Amino acid sequence: MALKKHHKIIIGGFSTFLLGVIIANSLFIYFLYGQLQLSYNVLSEDLREMQIDSNNKFNELTKNILQDREELMSLGFQLGSIDEEFDLLKASAGEDFSGIVESGVKSVVSIITDVGQGTGFIISDEGYIVTNAHVLVGGKKVNAITSDQQIISAQLLGYNSNFDVALLKISGNYNSLTLADSDDVAIGEKVIAIGNPYGLQFSVSQGIVSAVHRPGISGENVYIQTDAALNQGNSGGPLINKKGEVIGINNFKLSEGESLGFALESNYLKDVINEISLEVLNQTLID
Repeated sequence: MALKKHHKIIIGGFSTFLLGVIIANSLFIYFLYGQLQLSYNVLSEDLREMQIDSNNKFNELTKNILQDREELMSLGFQLGSIDEEFDLLKASAGEDFSGIVESGVKSVVSIITDVGQGTGFIISDEGYIVTNAHVLVGGKKVNAITSDQQIISAQLLGYNSNFDVALLKISGNYNSLTLADSDDVAIGEKVIAIGNPYGLQFSVSQGIVSAVHRPGISGENVYIQTDAALNQGNSGGPLINKKGEVIGINNFKLSEGESLGFALESNYLKDVINEISLEVLNQTLID
């Protein structure tokens, strides 16, 4: 049966109204998406500026600490000996690690660039240092600060961006840390992390191994999960077992939860170090 004229008008009007609603909703959604994208870009820029500002403040704090130390010494003040500082560190690390903190800290360095800072540790007596590659991003100059407060210029030899590992070299002879066999790491064993969180040099935090062979930034299941406190500035520091051996290099943490830190397992760290050293030095550094 044919539609009457007024029926056609009603249907046509309803169709036009429906089409208008669809177009209006589409425009609204497009506008809303644009606003969300703009807000996201503004937030990203704010976070980037906050990170740069934080890094600058951390570097300034470190410089002020060193300057204050030098000024006090020039005025004749007797600062606490390094042995006293080690005693405090040993006390904070707990009884299980009191015998290894002193030697361990002496092999850890603060890594300072003109844009940020982190931690590194000595893997060879000749002054070869390993750290996270992201610690050096954007920096034009790299210095290493040793446990006795020597500031030494460091040379970047090479890096592996996939595993976020960089190899540095400083002049002089040092005591190095030994890499453990990470295949022997047991869930629940106690560990310590030594690092430079928020510019607080050579801080020690204690925890346990929560899991092994976790996935990480490399996309491979090669990371140790630990509840030892890791904060900004800990990146590149060692995760050490009760034997005083390095079972991993502290790499990142999940900010969404508490006590969720991750370290690249020492066996993979060893392979990466030797790959870099073979390429630039024509030799392996770790047997």
